[in-house]
Amino acid sequence: MSVVVIGSGQAGFQLAASLREAGYEEPVTLVGDEPGLPYQRPPLSKAYLKGEVGADHLELRPAAFFADHRIGLAHGRIVAVDRVARRVTLEGDGTLPYGHLVFATGARNRVLPVPGAELDGVFYLRGLADADAVKAALPAAGRVVVVGAGFIGLEFAAVARKLGHEVVVIEAAPRVLGRAVGAAMSEFFAAEHRAMGTTLTLGAGVARLIGEGGRVVAVETAEGERIAADLVMVGIGVVPNVELAAASGLAVDNGIAVDAHLLTEDGAVSAIGDVASYPSHHADNVRVRLESVQNAADHGRCVAARLTGRPHAYEAVPWFWSDQADLKLQMVGLARPGDEEVVRGDPAARRFSVFRFREGRLVAIESLNRPADHMLGRRLLAGIPTLTPEQAGDEGFELKSLLAR
Repeated sequence: MSVVVIGSGQAGFQLAASLREAGYEEPVTLVGDEPGLPYQRPPLSKAYLKGEVGADHLELRPAAFFADHRIGLAHGRIVAVDRVARRVTLEGDGTLPYGHLVFATGARNRVLPVPGAELDGVFYLRGLADADAVKAALPAAGRVVVVGAGFIGLEFAAVARKLGHEVVVIEAAPRVLGRAVGAAMSEFFAAEHRAMGTTLTLGAGVARLIGEGGRVVAVETAEGERIAADLVMVGIGVVPNVELAAASGLAVDNGIAVDAHLLTEDGAVSAIGDVASYPSHHADNVRVRLESVQNAADHGRCVAARLTGRPHAYEAVPWFWSDQADLKLQMVGLARPGDEEVVRGDPAARRFSVFRFREGRLVAIESLNRPADHMLGRRLLAGIPTLTPEQAGDEGFELKSLLAR
């Protein structure tokens, strides 16, 4: 049974590699819409922009790996899926038959929906081509405005400040990283970015981008403030690439809807990575769609196991990270607004964790420069965590003792 994977990012690559590792002998083909070898995206907003690593260091594996493991790489855009005939059509009318099809189509940047968004000097950061365009434009940009204070926005802001640019971050929500972390960690990061010299404008929407000669020169907020800009970076979230799946008749629910085994309603079609909407064991079986390297890679492993006769429900513990200047934020679990926050450690020392509880049950941990807490949290949340809020807040309590029970 040939396997065709639409998408050659982290999820698609991991699926192909795991199939071969498990001894799968049938044809496996990755179809990507970007040239070159599959590569990792997280460094694009950090080390790559700073020039610390080159494009060759982003590759997930060298070309020889794909040849040695007989993993086919096709470049082009798939324009149609025929689920009855079990084949996909590429732009230009080429076709590929499949025994099992996997959507690993990822997500794309959400476009800023205001006048002027099409001006030169307005950038998004998702792929290597985006990063290259930003790298080329940055040296001539004295004043940088970042729209959105999520991970990408703040990571880019930290890099821009490091490179000596004047930076203003505009965020519609009342705090930074509002969707990702609780109030305590959010307040810490806001203070740190201000200490770096970044201006944070919170609770402010963007009304329009102002241009001269076709190039952006300022951002106007909904309150009428005009902020000068030589370069604007937009980081307001992403949209899952579900259109091809929807056109083929598959169910869509904030992503391609799959079950706990990452299978669609069509037994010959799976979906993995950023595009997959699945019932999460770590969210009380509520359907979620996660954007992380861990989730993408573990999805790939899960489907590979099913296709090689070792099916199991996907229950991997979700974890995430973000590097901003010398701050390493690591998160594990899935928190919700309103969850109790218990701080362990000293924020003033720039080393602490926030343990998140829901009805007395540990559901997530946010760690700042405390990797041991993060690693322990991944082990705790993989089972039935017995940590109490009182224990979490007591630095004298040995967290490792819980693992021996």
